[in-house]
Amino acid sequence: MRTRPLKVALLGCGVVGSEVARIMTTHADDLAARIGAPVELAGVAVRRPDRVREGIAPELVTTDATALVKRGDIDVVVEVIGGIEPARSLITTAFEHGASVVSANKALLAQDGAALHAVAEQHGKDLYYEAAVAGAIPLIRPVRESLAGDKINRVMGIVNGTTNFILDAMDSTGAGYQEALDEATALGYAEADPTADVEGFDAAAKAAILAGIAFHTRVRLDDVYREGMTEVTAADFASAKEMGCTIKLLAICERAADGASVTARVHPAMIPLSHPLASVRGAYNAVFVESDAAGQLMFYGPGAGGSPTASAVLGDLVAVCRNRLSGATGPGESAYAALPVSPMGDVVTRYHISLDVADKPGVLAQVATVFAEHGVSIDTVRQSGKDGEASLVVVTHRASDAALTGTVEALRKLDTVRGVASIMRVEGE
Repeated sequence: MRTRPLKVALLGCGVVGSEVARIMTTHADDLAARIGAPVELAGVAVRRPDRVREGIAPELVTTDATALVKRGDIDVVVEVIGGIEPARSLITTAFEHGASVVSANKALLAQDGAALHAVAEQHGKDLYYEAAVAGAIPLIRPVRESLAGDKINRVMGIVNGTTNFILDAMDSTGAGYQEALDEATALGYAEADPTADVEGFDAAAKAAILAGIAFHTRVRLDDVYREGMTEVTAADFASAKEMGCTIKLLAICERAADGASVTARVHPAMIPLSHPLASVRGAYNAVFVESDAAGQLMFYGPGAGGSPTASAVLGDLVAVCRNRLSGATGPGESAYAALPVSPMGDVVTRYHISLDVADKPGVLAQVATVFAEHGVSIDTVRQSGKDGEASLVVVTHRASDAALTGTVEALRKLDTVRGVASIMRVEGE
């Protein structure tokens, strides 16, 4: 075994960073045996240096992250501060000064992953980011490496634990959205400002990363259609149960039927109770992958939290350190396919539409006519009502999102339609 330690700089020492530092210390002998050399925590960049950090020597703590990554003797920089800046500049500087990088920064990778990969390649360094998607779940490496000889057609998953906890609570208890959110906040599953989670921004960043790797195509955050889950109601869950479904916030990345383009989207959807993703409870994550040769695969586990995310970071750290010792680099960006990313209007799926309508003769015929005029075929219709008010639930056959959008716009113009109560896609059938 090499005796000179590989030096690691840690950027950020919050929930994840502190766990990375702890595991590096407590598992030092095992890590050294697995890598072939000891690893040494050479510096920790933080914003608040006066805070007590158990297990970290005070002399390692600095507020000057730039000076730390510029030292020249750092082998690997672990970035867990999040956000776009200063993380982007620090990672670029690390490459320029001879360090490889392990990151958990989904937002940055979804926005600027291609540029960061280019800088890493220019300097012959590694950029690994298993922890950026689905926490402890081994996902990026299996998709990027284990399935490298296969053709992936679809990736569909629950990649945000906060939203899954909320929707699971609504499903199991009949609670409304706000009540379930309040419970998630009280239990520590939701941030004080849950916008990034409940509006789908977090999941959209992860979808961009997954789509890029799965389809060997550059997919940025702006390419991902995003729809939050704040409008999901107890009535939607009641309708889902009548169809033998539940509701999940899904990240869906797929090839077009002709293979000539890809789409990436995040939105709530009804899925059959028979689908493996329907049974994912609480704050857990799961990703369902469909490929030509391997068929259907599902990856399941804790998708967030200090220890689970640190596990993924340390796995990358071991791989990158091994590469440093052998003088090699691991897989970089693979974007050779360069497939266009189609707009949401091209997506084809089924739909569940709930309408508030006047309770009088001829309404159903008018509604059916609008669907037919826009080329959207109706599968089932359910109507109930009294005292001049009625609810009409329509479930369609597969149709394009553009056709459905046109249908809904026309329905809103009918005098007999009082309002469109909800629109929910139906996936996983």
